[in-house]
Amino acid sequence: MSVPYETAAYEQPESPESPEEHLARLLGRALNSFDLPDETVRRLDCALAQDSSLHSAHHSAGLHRETYRHTWLLADGSAVTLWELVHNTAPGREPQHEVYADEEELRAATARLPLPPDAPDFELPVTVQLAPVPESRHAYVPDDSADHARRLLRRAENADRPGADLSTLLLRTAFAHQITQAFGRPCRAGQVGLCFSLYEHAFLLRDGQEISLWEVEHTATPDGRHMCEVYPTEHAAREAMERRAARLA
Repeated sequence: MSVPYETAAYEQPESPESPEEHLARLLGRALNSFDLPDETVRRLDCALAQDSSLHSAHHSAGLHRETYRHTWLLADGSAVTLWELVHNTAPGREPQHEVYADEEELRAATARLPLPPDAPDFELPVTVQLAPVPESRHAYVPDDSADHARRLLRRAENADRPGADLSTLLLRTAFAHQITQAFGRPCRAGQVGLCFSLYEHAFLLRDGQEISLWEVEHTATPDGRHMCEVYPTEHAAREAMERRAARLA
């Protein structure tokens, strides 16, 4: 038997939200969001994808209760679920929103609502459909990655370093990164003291996108001083190394 139920209390946005925007909207409308564990909220800062679905509903004589399941996929491959309780049993019948990290707490809160025990109730099977996230070849570490990108770009001395668009993207959305040394040319034959090192700085963005900057450290300068250059691709970085070495050959 189908059971009619109201959906006005839970309005979906007109355009797709990012996982971060969805979390902010959920916490903003929940009356008890301050009760959520700080660690849970911190973990959700690394969310790559999000899925929401109606889990169950209960209706009787103008009173209603719905529960929603909100699941986020994190950068480390794990998932976090928050349960939202929406009801109009408070004085004035205005929709109230509550959020819980534990399903047992959700059940206890639901049991306290003044709804008749014989009211129609239905529960939907849980289906979570998260956007596929490609497997990363990097082992990212959540850190102050935006600041790392800022310092890396600041010390780059080459005029053709990454432009403002890429810099702005990294500074606004990078939340994890990894640094690895790429195989390069430690020195060029016949040029004692001329050394090169090549590093990949890989950044993970909040939308799941991965961006790498390639740092060349070398002493191929007229006075032999240490110099740092940054390029948007490995090919550009290796070409720069060849040019620098050939110039002083």
